[in-house]
Amino acid sequence: MTTVAKALTIAGSDSGGGAGIQADLKTFQELGVYGMSALTAVTAQNTLGVQAVYPLTEEAVAAQLDSVGADLPPDAVKTGMLFSSSIISTVSAKIREYGWSRLVVDPVMIAKGGSPLLQQEAVAALISGLLPLSLVVTPNIPEAEVLTGMTITALKEREQAARLIHSMGPRYVVLKGGHDDGTDGVRDLIYDGQAFTYLDGPRIDTRHTHGTGCTFSAAIAAGIAAGDNVNEAIRTAKAFIQAAIEHGLGIGNGHGPTNHFAYQRSLREGYKDA
Repeated sequence: MTTVAKALTIAGSDSGGGAGIQADLKTFQELGVYGMSALTAVTAQNTLGVQAVYPLTEEAVAAQLDSVGADLPPDAVKTGMLFSSSIISTVSAKIREYGWSRLVVDPVMIAKGGSPLLQQEAVAALISGLLPLSLVVTPNIPEAEVLTGMTITALKEREQAARLIHSMGPRYVVLKGGHDDGTDGVRDLIYDGQAFTYLDGPRIDTRHTHGTGCTFSAAIAAGIAAGDNVNEAIRTAKAFIQAAIEHGLGIGNGHGPTNHFAYQRSLREGYKDA
C-alpha cells in the first residue's frame, strides 16, 4: 500500500476561494499532498473585501482536530486565520496533545482589503501559545511589526525583527518582502537562528495577489509533509507563489486571487494559458 503524504490546514473559509482553507487545499493538491482541514471561521468575502466573519466555537474547532488526529495523522500542519485568543489556545492545546511538530504558522492578521482577521488581544496568545510550537513562521512586514513592536523600513530592521521572532520559539522565520514597495524585486529573508538566507524574485505589477500568504505557507507545509527539508520546501513555495502571481487569473473587481494551476503548468514545457 502506497503511503500518501498528508497535510492539515487550520484556518478560515474564504467564500471567494482565493485565500484561507480553499487556497490551502488547492495548493496541497497541486503539490501532490492529500489535504485535510479544520475550520476556525466562516467568512463572507470576495475580491472587494471581507463582508462578514463568523467564528466557530472552540468546541467545534477541537472536534475537527480530534477527528483528524484520531484517524488521519498529518505529516505537516499549517495554521492561517485563527481569529481569537480562545481559538488559538484550543489549537495550541490540540497540537501539543497530538505531538504535531511539523507546524507552519502563517500569522494572518489583516485581509488584503484591510479587514482585521485576528483580534488584537489574540496577538499575545499567538506569541506565547503557538509560536513556541512552530517549525516555521511566515510573517509579512506588517505582521512582523505587530509581533515585534518595531517599525521595519530597512533590511537591517528586517534582520533584527527576524531575530526577535526567532527568540519567540520558531526554528525558522521567513520574513516575506512583498510589502516592501520601494524595491523593484521581492526579497524574502530566512533566519534559522544562525544565519540569514535571502530569496530574491521579480516584483509583478498586479493587484491580483489575494491569498498569497496562505498559498505560500501552504506550499511550505506541503513540501515538509512530502519529506523535503525546510529550506527545500521554502524554495519550492517561493517558485509556486511566483508562478501563481505571474500568471494571474484576472478575475474579480478588486484584489483577485492568484493562479494555483500555474506552477505545475510552468513545469510542463512552459506555461500555457487554459
